[in-house]
Amino acid sequence: MGPAMNVGFIGLGAMGQHMARNLHRAGLLAGAWNRTAARSEAFAAETGCRAFNSPAELAGACDFVVSCVSADDDLLSVIGQLLPGLRRGAIAIDCSTVDANTARQCAALVSGAGGFFLDCPVSGGVEGAKNATLAIMCGGEEEAFTRAQPVLAALGKVCMHMGPSGAGQATKATNQILCAGAIQAAAEAMAFADAEGLPLEKVIDILGKGAGSSWYFVNRAPFMARGDYPAGFRVRLHDKDLRICRAMAAKHSAKLPVVETTIRDYERLLASGHGEEDISTIFRLKKPLFREQT
Repeated sequence: MGPAMNVGFIGLGAMGQHMARNLHRAGLLAGAWNRTAARSEAFAAETGCRAFNSPAELAGACDFVVSCVSADDDLLSVIGQLLPGLRRGAIAIDCSTVDANTARQCAALVSGAGGFFLDCPVSGGVEGAKNATLAIMCGGEEEAFTRAQPVLAALGKVCMHMGPSGAGQATKATNQILCAGAIQAAAEAMAFADAEGLPLEKVIDILGKGAGSSWYFVNRAPFMARGDYPAGFRVRLHDKDLRICRAMAAKHSAKLPVVETTIRDYERLLASGHGEEDISTIFRLKKPLFREQT
């Protein structure tokens, strides 16, 4: 692979570490940087890729920079740090979930430094990141989107250009509203099935093939049946995302009932120490709705 496909990766978290590995497997990854240096050093030891000392050093060695960080301030910080090293014509591809206006702000900064910025949030969970089956929704210039295809293809199974800068994040916000509704419905349904004394594994099997099914029902109702919620999509992160949705909706003078209800539920879960668990832990709040008959 020629030097024009050198990719640097920033943010080796739950999603990012798998995405970076997939870029490495595709022969595209030059190296990585992580805010906690020990993580990028361990990744470098595992893959043979370079552990960069700073975002600017990484940007200076790469024609593509992929980032996956937790929140808006993190992304703005990373973009600010990499700009001094950015190669002219380089493409920054951000897979974080942030406000659409933050993505537009980053696009303006990168463009001012002679590069291109694509907001490319992803959906598909840790499983999708691991298996390179993510759905990637992209905002930004069509020319940059076309050039970035080999990089995006190594990360996901479907990638769609949604429009100008911010359109990818607006699409992801739409997705996060769907996730809120799906997990609420799955948890209430499972609490109902449990109260009715149904065999929960069979319920998941048969209804997972029915009209009311969803990815969350098929993949997360088993967590509810077991009462075990390993971190997939953490409560604290979906809470952050739904607050982005709330702020974006407020610009249209709208309040979204599913979003508001889920934020209230997450406040209870966060207060009781469940913020690092998968969002299917919302089942904890649904099961007590059904009181045992006396």
